Amino acid sequence: MPELEYIIFTDMDGTLIDHNTYSYRDALPALRLISKKNIPLIFCTSKTKAELEVYCDELNIHHPLIPENGGAIFIPEDYFNFPYKYDKKIDNYHVIELGEQYEILRSILTEISTMIDCKVIGFGDMDIDQICLECGLDRQSAAFAMKRDYDEAFIILSPPEKAVQLEQEILNKGYNYTKGGRFHHIMGCNDKGRSVSILSDLYRQQWSNIKTIGLGDSLNDLPMLKVVDIGILVQKPGGIYDPAVTDPSIKKGNGIGPAGWNKELISILK
Repeated sequence: MPELEYIIFTDMDGTLIDHNTYSYRDALPALRLISKKNIPLIFCTSKTKAELEVYCDELNIHHPLIPENGGAIFIPEDYFNFPYKYDKKIDNYHVIELGEQYEILRSILTEISTMIDCKVIGFGDMDIDQICLECGLDRQSAAFAMKRDYDEAFIILSPPEKAVQLEQEILNKGYNYTKGGRFHHIMGCNDKGRSVSILSDLYRQQWSNIKTIGLGDSLNDLPMLKVVDIGILVQKPGGIYDPAVTDPSIKKGNGIGPAGWNKELISILK
């Protein structure tokens, strides 16, 4: 890999891809520029590894992946030219595991929601038709979304005060909670920021002068946006910003989803 100036970490839903159509068409000019400049583009998202590999194939991307809100870092074999610690090997990846096992997360969510009488429906409770309906996915994409290892996404059907109580009980149990564009999430002691920091440190062992860029649209992106050199919050549909993201150090990008992603990155990289 040639000398690097930038590394880009990006959320997917509502950021690189449109919230409703899942299209990255509006981001194509920046994607071509990133490819031309050989800049690593790293997906850091609530999506699963199986989902991300579809985009990697379409866009000819061969860089590390951070699925399921930082539950693990998947680094292609022989990617770095130095040895580093990893937990296991899966397919052609070295995997650094940061999250909790999916079955344990499901069990904890059931325990807490029953205790406080909060009605939730998790991904693991849904069949493929329900996931297609909730997410607007085709059946193949829904099947990939169901291959979860480190993060349980769920919907809360109880009143808002129960959602607040549920979040607090999750934190009291020593687990992490976040809210994405469509779902609430329970995780282990991981978030996007921790995984991005670990991977950035590995990059800096090989290239010392790189700058990191992070782009997202929701609260679950905040840990990532806070640890990169340049954090950018893109607009949600309707031209609004997630009101839960108030950190003044994070730039508010001009544009909705992939259009804003495209505009901000072209401005930086050119």
